[in-house]
Amino acid sequence: MTGERSSVPPVPLESRLGYLFKHAQQRLARASAEALAPFGIDGHELAVLAVLAAEYPLSQVEVAGRLGVDRTTMVALVDGLEDQGLVERRRSPQDRRKNIVELTPVGRDCLDRAERARRAMERRFLAPLDEEVAATLVRALQILVVEERQVTE
Repeated sequence: MTGERSSVPPVPLESRLGYLFKHAQQRLARASAEALAPFGIDGHELAVLAVLAAEYPLSQVEVAGRLGVDRTTMVALVDGLEDQGLVERRRSPQDRRKNIVELTPVGRDCLDRAERARRAMERRFLAPLDEEVAATLVRALQILVVEERQVTE
């Protein structure tokens, strides 16, 4: 019959926002890992590279603050990226206690290629939704994230 759902009963949790977010995020994380694997980086490392692509040099602490990660995690992320030749660390000339982190040319190239792969993966992930619905979902999530940042700042 037209318009009727399958006779399989719905999972009671499928109407709960937390359940839906969790499972959508898990699918997105798997797809992201697959898309970024050829570049030897993960989503956290891509986020660091993206933040470092700013027009001016940032300290390790500033990058950690923008990403919302603790200093220990930031050190490990930068160490891994530095080992791959994607970033370089140097002392700040204004404050010798600070480490400035910058993309290397190899890091900038990796960022460009990985960002293209990430965008293509996100388009595939959102493909079951029409363009307007997908754009509305992204805008709604941006509102929730910005609101959360404003509450915690």
